[in-house]
Amino acid sequence: MGERRWGHSHPGSSRQDGGESEAGAGTVLMTGLAVLALLSVAVVVLLLQASSAASKAATAADLSALAAADATRGLAPGNPCVVAGAVAELHGARVTECGIGTTGTGTALIRVSVDPGGLLPDATGAARAGPPP
Repeated sequence: MGERRWGHSHPGSSRQDGGESEAGAGTVLMTGLAVLALLSVAVVVLLLQASSAASKAATAADLSALAAADATRGLAPGNPCVVAGAVAELHGARVTECGIGTTGTGTALIRVSVDPGGLLPDATGAARAGPPP
């Protein structure tokens, strides 16, 4: 008679529900924490993907602008915008704007776009190359 059973109220207890009001609370808490952890990992993955795409776009823009400037000044054969497009394609980007001589003689202003895939919008990069202004 003097024995206590866990999970059951005993005489004089202030609980009205038989002592089981917290049953399953740990499961709900752990489920919530697991969902929060998964969402955090997803956000980190998206940020890393965006950072990688931005870096790729900047590199492609720099190299494309240098190649176009070389073609503009006659140091390399070909049409500067076609050369810039070929270099951008080698780096997983596409040229969205090609301006030759817009910022001075022998210069190239190139804008590129990289598709990071997934939910993110395109990453863009821009570069100017040529002799100093």
